[in-house]
Amino acid sequence: MLFRLVSVGALLVVISFFGYAQEEINLWEGKAPGSEQWTHRETRISSADGVVSISNVADPSMTAYIPEPSTSNGIAAVVCPGGAFRALSWESEGLAVARWLNKHGIAAFVLKYRLLKTGESRVRFSKPRFGLKLPIKNANANPDPDNQELNNVIKMATSDGQQAIRLVRRNAEKWGIHPSKIGIMGFSAGGGVAVGTALLNDAAGYPDFLVSLYGPSQVDVHVPADAPPLFIAVAANHKPVSMGCVALYTVWNEAGKPAELHVYSKGTGPFGIGGKGLPRDTWPDRFLEWLKAEGF
Repeated sequence: MLFRLVSVGALLVVISFFGYAQEEINLWEGKAPGSEQWTHRETRISSADGVVSISNVADPSMTAYIPEPSTSNGIAAVVCPGGAFRALSWESEGLAVARWLNKHGIAAFVLKYRLLKTGESRVRFSKPRFGLKLPIKNANANPDPDNQELNNVIKMATSDGQQAIRLVRRNAEKWGIHPSKIGIMGFSAGGGVAVGTALLNDAAGYPDFLVSLYGPSQVDVHVPADAPPLFIAVAANHKPVSMGCVALYTVWNEAGKPAELHVYSKGTGPFGIGGKGLPRDTWPDRFLEWLKAEGF
């Protein structure tokens, strides 16, 4: 395996080659705006079966997975792993997804966005309470809308998502990407980050397509006039997430914008790449079909 360091402007890029190019790229020059005073250290935990999660992200970055030029189709996707804004499911909803996208000629940029500070201990999540009702207005499924700390982190994470899109578009020629075929896809909380980037008025950081995998919006949704095509997949019994995803589809559809929604009967919790014998396992095929149907 070959490693080398490359300086691109103020960005520190680490590149390795083992079948396809990889780069880890800092999103911002210096400290990220809004969290300049953060001093806590990032935490990385590996489970006994090798599953990696990352928490306490203060310095956001993206890791680029670039397919071989002979297989590239010019499409790129910023990939936002989930984890309730407290952690990132780095392997299952990040790197594994990037490798799968590369197999289909799509460049992938796994986003390490800013998170709530949780300390050095392992992050634990409470089990979902099925049937929980959550008031959803303007397709906003934020479970804790009065939590100012959480709302600030959602805003910063969304800013990180837009900055990632800007950097991909700025370096499109270098990576063999078509500048009008750059989208963003997110899982769970990462889906909320992805949706947020399509609600802000910034042409350079605007996605050409939007993919939410069991990730409803965490902010009020006012569908923009130039809203990108939207793809959603979720399990019906993943409540209240599924209701938030339906609300997101509804406002997009009512605005007359392209939207596709897949609601699978079973399959709560994460579903990345790799099957568990459930219908939800087919979402990657549906996603590729959708990309083709939308002209990408």
